[in-house]
Amino acid sequence: MSCCPTETDLTHFPTCRVELLSTVFPSSKVDDWLWLWWDAQSERTVPNRADEVDAGWRAMTATSKASSSKEQAVLLVEEDEDLSPDNIFIKTVDTGRLRVMGGRRPMEVEVLYHKSQAAFKWDMAVFPVLHELEFLNACYEYTGDIITFIVIRLDEQETLEQAIEYFKLMARAENDPRLLPLLASEFHRMSHHFHSRGLYQPCFAQLQLASNMVQSAVLGFPRIGDKRQVKKALESYWGGKIDAAALQKVAAETRLARWETLKAAGVDSIPSGDFTLYDHSLDFSTTFNVIPAKYAAADISELDRYFAMGRGRQVAGVDLPAQEMQKWFDSNYHYIKGEISSHTEFKLSNTKPVDEYVEAKAAGIVTRPVLLGPITYLLLGKTGRDEESASFTPIDVLDKLVPVFGELLAKLQAAGATEVQIDEPALVLDATKNLGAQYASTYAALAKAAPGLKITLATYFGRLDENVSFVAKLPVHSLHIDLDRAAGQLDGVLAAIKPTKLVLSLGLISGRNIWKNDLAASIKVAEKVIAELGADRVVVATSSSLLHTPVTLKSETALKPEVADWFSFATEKAYEVATLAKALTAPAEAKAALEANAVSIKARRDFETQSDKAVRERLAAVTPDMYDRKNPFPARKAAQHAVCPLPAFPTTTIGSFPQTKEIRLARANLGKGTITTAEYDAFIEKEIKSVVDIQEEIGLDMLVHGEPERNDMVQYFGERLTGFVFTEMAWVQSYGSRYVRPPIIVSDVSRPEAMTVRWSAYAQSLSKLPVKGMLTGPVTILNWSFPRVDVSREVQSKQLALALRDEVIDLETAGIFAIQVDEPAIREGLPLREVDWDEYLTWAVDSFRLATAGVKDSTQTHSHFCYSDFNAIFSHIIKLDADVISIEASKSDLKLLEVFKTHNYPNSIGPGLYDIHSPRVPTAEEMQEKIAGLLKAIPQAKEIVVNPDCGLKTRAWPETIASLKNLVTAAKWARATYPQ
Repeated sequence: MSCCPTETDLTHFPTCRVELLSTVFPSSKVDDWLWLWWDAQSERTVPNRADEVDAGWRAMTATSKASSSKEQAVLLVEEDEDLSPDNIFIKTVDTGRLRVMGGRRPMEVEVLYHKSQAAFKWDMAVFPVLHELEFLNACYEYTGDIITFIVIRLDEQETLEQAIEYFKLMARAENDPRLLPLLASEFHRMSHHFHSRGLYQPCFAQLQLASNMVQSAVLGFPRIGDKRQVKKALESYWGGKIDAAALQKVAAETRLARWETLKAAGVDSIPSGDFTLYDHSLDFSTTFNVIPAKYAAADISELDRYFAMGRGRQVAGVDLPAQEMQKWFDSNYHYIKGEISSHTEFKLSNTKPVDEYVEAKAAGIVTRPVLLGPITYLLLGKTGRDEESASFTPIDVLDKLVPVFGELLAKLQAAGATEVQIDEPALVLDATKNLGAQYASTYAALAKAAPGLKITLATYFGRLDENVSFVAKLPVHSLHIDLDRAAGQLDGVLAAIKPTKLVLSLGLISGRNIWKNDLAASIKVAEKVIAELGADRVVVATSSSLLHTPVTLKSETALKPEVADWFSFATEKAYEVATLAKALTAPAEAKAALEANAVSIKARRDFETQSDKAVRERLAAVTPDMYDRKNPFPARKAAQHAVCPLPAFPTTTIGSFPQTKEIRLARANLGKGTITTAEYDAFIEKEIKSVVDIQEEIGLDMLVHGEPERNDMVQYFGERLTGFVFTEMAWVQSYGSRYVRPPIIVSDVSRPEAMTVRWSAYAQSLSKLPVKGMLTGPVTILNWSFPRVDVSREVQSKQLALALRDEVIDLETAGIFAIQVDEPAIREGLPLREVDWDEYLTWAVDSFRLATAGVKDSTQTHSHFCYSDFNAIFSHIIKLDADVISIEASKSDLKLLEVFKTHNYPNSIGPGLYDIHSPRVPTAEEMQEKIAGLLKAIPQAKEIVVNPDCGLKTRAWPETIASLKNLVTAAKWARATYPQ
């Protein structure tokens, strides 16, 4: 400002003094005029609006009463680095360019207020300013082009004088940290003074000083509701039992409950926009109009279009398949891949992130909107079918997407948001190491699009490695790193950002496991960073979104108290984050929580010293020959054909059949004790017989027993192994409305007795056709459980493998010809950096072989993999040496099958012909076309098995039967068309 000193010495705080004639306006007149003024701002092109505002102003001031005394007021003027640093005050929306008071020129006003007042931005930004319009006009005429106004109550002279002295001291302390204790003392003195006098407190006195305060943040929260309310509402909507309004009501109630939970925990940065009815990547697609033509053309509502993209739709003449689904990095969450081409026209089709920010704000909760980053979205997407260029990749259209992404940021800023979290987890992948220029240009454009938004660039699940060199230079406010999954990256990141002004967000509280955090250890890490950067540049946070953890431990009433004390679910993790921040700012206030945490951690550590000697000794005694089948595949195939000759293109399913309401009710009744074990077993036998009969009627060549006795493909086995504990309500989202309850591995694992033999043997007794035995593989059980953190994953996996080895041999002894050991999660567990792959794949493949290699050549081993890109690890897939592998191929356009041709895969393969995650029934002709496509990729036609792409547990019986009949028809067509 022209009137302010330019010297850098802050001992004399720069101020501009003006005369203020305090004016008191009648409240009713003020309210009328404020609404008139606000309407004028949004309707500036309407004729005579400015005149109406002027007239309203004159009517209001004509009835005002001037105060009896003239008071001197002080306007605190912001210089670049001098006053009100960003970590103390944040800007509101601009109040606009005003010309309502007879001033000689328009005036532009910036309003600053403390974070604690963010929920009252309307009041703080508009009403107090406009009550002092005469004062502001005078200031403006005196000082220059922009007025920066710090909101305090100017008619309390004593309050104003206290504020001036406080900010003078604050400005000096910025350069001299020795003054911080004095500043803190002054803060507390002022708060006590105002409170005791009953005076209005300046807004800055609502929180402790951010200059010596570590902030806390949660990157995301479970979307499902503490009682799975969202799942129930979604399935009711899809079933036609409730309408869209009822569904959205449940969604709004769940969002509010999430925000209130985090606010109650004391979290500073609360996420909004991360809630979704299906998937956050799908939300991005629909928000930015990445909607393939066939969905856009459908005559359905926007909500139904959204769901059609996620799960398909086959209703009232609309026949749409679901888009491709894939695992989200190395988690068990599935996302919907965006389909992008050079024809994609990015635009804002909705303002969901803005709407949910405003929704939270209306509830009195200030949030940090969360957005999936544009580069990560494109890198995880796929090329649309309408793309003509063979060389096109989705990242090619980044420059088209960025301006539209910037529009959304501008809308968030206009709605009052002051910070935003942009998730770019792709930065922990090798794929981004050459994208430094794209990141630089993208985030420069985004920073320019919404200069008032502080961007937190969030990375998680892995380490930045060499990418930190360009990330540290990006024009963002803060960088988040995952110190749970990649603790070793801290020193490199610190060195890179220390010379910058970046705030570092430390992901210390795990977003991927359920173990209570060792707060003492986390404090040591945070203190190390504070010593390097200062407290004002440190945030403590969850390592990633908490969507990968259950909602709250409070729902678990059956866990023993000493066991429950080991755990921390999403809600408890939010309290851990807040406690950690408090411990770093005001240790005395966190003392009790820290002491309780230390007791819990010690109890768990004491338990970890115990082990099962027999399990450890058996694992140590494993010999190399235990990993190998007796003979290579050709010899095994001949032996198997001699025992059970199957036709060309044999048909089968992946394992499970629909879990009906009756099955779930019977299981629940057994748990409640309202039916006996004998009654339950009789019910299960009846279900198995029904499933076998249906398969025989359909005409399948190899049957399954349908798994009616199994609650979940991992939990079922965990309940029959030692070393696991289980929960009642610890649900975690897998995709859409599909939730799972992962078991928790707490100690060494072994198999006390057979787990599946009874039901498989019973099913085989019902049919002359072969019935597969169905097991979940060791790597999948490990990856789909919450594993121990005190023992390596390799040890846990091989303990599981030995337990399953016993089960496989028992199934063979019981007369089961084919035994399927599913490993859908083997690709999911692959480390995100290629340099780490070999170690993992070695023990993962060894675990599978250890589980399956104990059988005779005449026993056929199967395995199943779903929703994974195997191209990079195919040499290891071959090493599994399963006789038959089935894979998801229905939604990947069969592209992944090219790798089988490239590697001349020697064993049998069952590429999934249709997507079971959608209720849509594919036609026989569709499946015939896919078989023809398969034969181009895999010339060894006799080795192809015809099957769906996954288990049928989540489907209904009518669509299941119809789809399988079409599958059998397609297989018969293939035998006739491609005779062997």
